[in-house]
Amino acid sequence: GLIFYDTKVTVMNRVLNATVQRTADHAAPEITLDPLEIVGGEIRSSENSYFCQAARQLGCVPSSQLCVKLASGGDPTYAFNIRFTGEEVHGTSGSFRHFLWQVCKELQSSSLSLLLLCPSSAVNKNKGKYILTPSPITYAEEQLFHFFGQLLGIAIRADVPLPLDLLPSFWKTLVGEPLDPDVDLQEADILTYNYIKKFENISDETELEALCAEIASQHLATESPDCPNKPCCKFTYPSLTGEEVELCPRGRHIPVGWENKDVYAAAIRSLRMRELQTPECMTAVRAGLGSIIPLQLLTTLTPLEMELRTCGLPYINLEFLKAHTMYQVGLMETDQHIEFFWSALEMFTQEELCKFIKFACNQERIPFTCPCKDGGPDTAHVPPYPMKIAPPDGAAGT
Repeated sequence: GLIFYDTKVTVMNRVLNATVQRTADHAAPEITLDPLEIVGGEIRSSENSYFCQAARQLGCVPSSQLCVKLASGGDPTYAFNIRFTGEEVHGTSGSFRHFLWQVCKELQSSSLSLLLLCPSSAVNKNKGKYILTPSPITYAEEQLFHFFGQLLGIAIRADVPLPLDLLPSFWKTLVGEPLDPDVDLQEADILTYNYIKKFENISDETELEALCAEIASQHLATESPDCPNKPCCKFTYPSLTGEEVELCPRGRHIPVGWENKDVYAAAIRSLRMRELQTPECMTAVRAGLGSIIPLQLLTTLTPLEMELRTCGLPYINLEFLKAHTMYQVGLMETDQHIEFFWSALEMFTQEELCKFIKFACNQERIPFTCPCKDGGPDTAHVPPYPMKIAPPDGAAGT
């Protein structure tokens, strides 16, 4: 926390340029995607998604081939080139950015099961935020998590922010920071958090009975074996993916009583914290990320800074965009139609601005910061998304 974010980014950018492994005399790996496989907006099976198509093809490419210098200028170098079957695309930039945008959409949809909508969004807290799906993973899923990690690194080298909405607990675990059993649980699953608090705050046995009766009415409890009509809870709880989990050996047969209610609450909390950390999935993600950027870089970044560097800000800073727009062939910022253009954009809502950026630059977000703005030694780094405004082709006219 003692180092400014811009300083960290400058150091990070230098390290990225010093760890390049694919030099100019190597051709970029190329993958071919078939847009018809995801036609109609509904991906029929996850294997057809761009994410899985790319993971299959890049699985055979050594990761050193994807470690390129930081993208800059009008014709940046990207980790790989993309061809779309049956579509002619000029240059490599547009298709690469479109691919990253589409993949983020797939990751945050029901077609891939790598990310899970956090339970809190059901009650309008952290709406639309995701966490890694916590479950034992197969070898094939491990490969997909590894590729997900590689994509995070590829986006950092490409300086293209990913439109991913992940909970802070994901970024904390990624940079190796411990989770807070109160704050992070509340962010991810406020219903479970409140449920635990109820058990922790009970002051006598009649309250416990009333709570068990309330839970029984929500079908979470069963009847007590001693008194058949008295409802009680057992040492089980639903996991984030919805399966009933035993909180201890033979948990299904152990009723929750006055003497063990705190043990029960603590067991639920540790189940959720384990699920939020998802060690197997996170190990695969970190391994993928580490194959593209040196993981030592993460030790300087806070979780929020890592998120900003990877995903940018979910809103568009018009001044920043203005400062990085290039005018071609005799156009000036003071031309009347250019001034009209900017004042029109100033009237846009954030949602409309994101759509405009997607239309103009084929990505929804613009990078958050850029060392070139201070005229420092890295001034040569022009972010790889300058918007170009050019005069019309063809005959002169109004």
